[in-house]
Amino acid sequence: MSAIVFGHMNPDTDSTISALAAADLYTKRGLAVSAAAQGAPTPDTQFVLDTFGLTAPAIIDDVAGKDVYLVDFSDLAQGPKGLAEANVLGIVDHHKLGDVTTNSPLEAWIWPVGCTGTVLKAMYDFYGIEIPKAIAGGLMCAILSDTVLFKSPTCTDADKAAVKALAAIAGVDYEKVGMDMLKVKSSIDGIPAKDLVFRDYKDFDMNGKKVGIGQVELIDIAMADGIKGDLRAELAKVKAERGCHSVFLLLTDIMKEGSEMLINSDDIAVVEKAFGKKPEGDAVWLDGVLSRKKQVVPPFQTAFK
Repeated sequence: MSAIVFGHMNPDTDSTISALAAADLYTKRGLAVSAAAQGAPTPDTQFVLDTFGLTAPAIIDDVAGKDVYLVDFSDLAQGPKGLAEANVLGIVDHHKLGDVTTNSPLEAWIWPVGCTGTVLKAMYDFYGIEIPKAIAGGLMCAILSDTVLFKSPTCTDADKAAVKALAAIAGVDYEKVGMDMLKVKSSIDGIPAKDLVFRDYKDFDMNGKKVGIGQVELIDIAMADGIKGDLRAELAKVKAERGCHSVFLLLTDIMKEGSEMLINSDDIAVVEKAFGKKPEGDAVWLDGVLSRKKQVVPPFQTAFK
């Protein structure tokens, strides 16, 4: 029976491209694996797919009883229906180890780097398998997206080396392609507030409280000035519908290297406790904050204890 490999809900470029790359790698290792995703590609991911001639993975919504591999996550809350009843055969990730458990040993590559794509590049090298040109271009973009063109504090020397090697295989200028991708990623004209909130959204369990954190990356945060009211209204809906204690949305300015956080919480004081800065109304500017994984989730986990 063929296994499936997929990334987290509300897939971004890393989770989508990593699933395609992992399926290619596992298949070439003699395993029957196909790529899947928990949703359609975002505009920037579609840009990457189109640029390198890749096809978006099939969309799944229930994996109960199936053999699966996970990329770019290991938390049940970020998986599809039935993940707790699935047979997890492997994980490739760059986040903290989540709460997915297995009944048998599994193959796990979980590295403290800026992107799952960097781990997959190392796996191709480890197994001596050539990376296809299109996959190399996709992985390169995934790393550039996750590390915000190397600006994110999550970026490591391994990420930079992987991008340069992948760009050589793909035969492209990584700086140009990366900037073109980020321009697409930061385009918000005509996009409903709900789609923006869920463009890159994840739920977390923080000391028994459900906390949602979304992120929208922009070339210029002023692009969002006219829609903040709609975004605030959507956060209120998300909080009520998903039963969250708090929902936060990071509006990240790539060039200024900081984020404005919009807040809807049962206890807004948790923000000051986490970041040492008192919000102004229901928002706070966090200078230098680009990474949800490294700069937002850990302080909140401490504050919620």
